[in-house]
Amino acid sequence: MTSAVAVILVAMEEESAPFLALASEVSEPVRIGRAEHRGIVVAGRTHVLVRTGIGMVNGANAAAGALGRYGDDVHLISAGSAGGLAKDVRVGDVIVSDSLVNVGADARAFGYALGQVPGMPVEYDGDPELRRALLAAPGDLTVREGAIGSGEKFVTAELAAELREDFPHLLAVDMESAAIAQVAHNHGTRFVSVRGVSDLCAPDGTEFLTHVDDAADRSARLIVTALAAL
Repeated sequence: MTSAVAVILVAMEEESAPFLALASEVSEPVRIGRAEHRGIVVAGRTHVLVRTGIGMVNGANAAAGALGRYGDDVHLISAGSAGGLAKDVRVGDVIVSDSLVNVGADARAFGYALGQVPGMPVEYDGDPELRRALLAAPGDLTVREGAIGSGEKFVTAELAAELREDFPHLLAVDMESAAIAQVAHNHGTRFVSVRGVSDLCAPDGTEFLTHVDDAADRSARLIVTALAAL
């Protein structure tokens, strides 16, 4: 396999499975810390699939390890599932991030915006070239562009109500993308998050368990189609 074009980061096995199924060639896994790296060939091009583990620290640690191994000049993509937050988002939609925010950050006492880590931007912009390729990709998926938030809590109905009040522009929430975006920002690396909506932040999490595989598959299909055009 030649050098990677994209490094795709997923948190769980359910989110890596669709990429492995779409690949014509898959390398043996390599461990870097907790993260598992595999080379994959899709449409004749080599990419790296990284299973990070769940959560902000695992996502950031895996992203930093990947950039240290493959260099900063890659497309860094956070993939998998997310909870739908906006009132008009539906299960099965795929969200392409135009911006990302850390919903757990609150340094307003020192003059920062809600969601802003001190010394960092208020939000992290998705890479324009990657966004254009994703939005132009052919297919029958419902693809939407908008803001994604990330934090360490699985978002249930009660927390979703608070997030809608504090961050009314968010379309969806996950547990890794904003942390990966911060690493990409620090390295000057092109980044975007592409998340299939698995649930609408239901009280008991059963909706997520029912739809996570389909949401991950939709995210993977869109990414693989778009990467062929880059």
